Amino acid sequence: MMGPMASDETRTGTRTEGRTETPTRTTRSTPPGEPAARDARVPGPAPEATGTRAWTPWRVRLLVLGIVLAAVNLRPAITSLGALLEEVRDGLGMSGSVAGLLTSVPPLCFAVFGVAAPRLARRFGPGAVVFGGMVAITAGLLIRPYAGGTAGFLAATALALMGIALSNVLMPVIVKRFFPDRVGSMTGLYSMALAFGTSIAAAATVPMTDALGGHWQPGLAVWAALGAAAALSWIPFVRARKASASAGSPAHTGSAGTTESAGSGAPRADAPAEQPPLRITRSRTAWALAVFFGLQATAAYITMGWMAQIFRDAGVSAGTAGLLLAVIMVMGVPLAFVIPRVATRLPHQGPIVLVLGVCGLAGYAGLYFAPAGGAWLWALLLGVSNCAFPLALTMVGMRARTGAGVAQLSAFAQSTGYLISIPGPLLVGVLYQHSGGWGLPIALMSALMVPQIVVGVLAGRDRTVEDEAAR
Repeated sequence: MMGPMASDETRTGTRTEGRTETPTRTTRSTPPGEPAARDARVPGPAPEATGTRAWTPWRVRLLVLGIVLAAVNLRPAITSLGALLEEVRDGLGMSGSVAGLLTSVPPLCFAVFGVAAPRLARRFGPGAVVFGGMVAITAGLLIRPYAGGTAGFLAATALALMGIALSNVLMPVIVKRFFPDRVGSMTGLYSMALAFGTSIAAAATVPMTDALGGHWQPGLAVWAALGAAAALSWIPFVRARKASASAGSPAHTGSAGTTESAGSGAPRADAPAEQPPLRITRSRTAWALAVFFGLQATAAYITMGWMAQIFRDAGVSAGTAGLLLAVIMVMGVPLAFVIPRVATRLPHQGPIVLVLGVCGLAGYAGLYFAPAGGAWLWALLLGVSNCAFPLALTMVGMRARTGAGVAQLSAFAQSTGYLISIPGPLLVGVLYQHSGGWGLPIALMSALMVPQIVVGVLAGRDRTVEDEAAR
């Protein structure tokens, strides 16, 4: 969910975070569309980069607030539903297979709608698209509990996820374009806000549902208030359309979770002529990274959709199950800062892949043999394992030599990966319904961890997709 730091420290010829954060008066090269020179001491965005004449301090603070609020809204639609999935199934008469389909909707929407984000940003401006995304999230979360049936619930969920997909891709672009000299600190703030929103929705949904009368409808609908607050904060930036000619073309694009910072890997303004696109499908490393991304995304969406239910069926209370899911999600806050920094200092990222995979296998083994007895330990282990996401984004930045290569590899790995992840949560629901327990689903999760380790080790080898594609 938080991998932006990866790009600051990779070897793609970009600025390091230390240089990005250091105030200077000197003129430097900037990405396309940014002013040629800028005093880094000036607080906030450059007027030329934002299409405005001046940025007052309150406007800068409002933009920072908007970025934080938008990031907070990128996961509650998913994790709040996971905390109340049993009540939603009972209320809508939903079978286990349909519930599995519901947990497969997020990666499908991220793969389908996220592709449109750069084109919409070029036409309307990234601020307008993020505003529209927050409106879609608000409307979807408000409508879906009262849609009156399974079909309406799924449609409203897809509307909210569409807004998340668009914002997923564009938020790092906005950070890069409006704060070119503060990419490290702003992406760190954005990442922590995303993790906070993910974990707080998992932990607080059940208590808020109880406080609102015990009905699941208001317990889900209440999260629309966060979306409304974020939408209001973006109204002043709707008309800032022409941040740059390429504002809608991030160097690193992603989805839920999750995107990579566009602050690195982007071609400089004084870069040579654009190279022809790579034949990325010729690269074995690109395929290994795409499969690794897809398998870790499969584990993440199974966790967000089903983990609370696994704990509840083991005898854990609904409130505690939500807290356990929150623990899994919140592990991404510190580790998303640590793992990319360690990974960029190693010539081969295979050892990190192995450690994360072993933690996942241990967590699944615990769920199988003693789900309630060691619930907190299993949650910690699975939280560590789920941090394969920032590692995947880090390797995207390390496996390409040029900014254009990073962009193409990122788009290929993430779009292919999200498509790979779609069947996993659905299959878990089918196995749960037909077996009447969690033994087979947990066995499936464990089995998927083995190829994840294998392709992760292959993707972690010290080579570049440019070299492989040229052969």
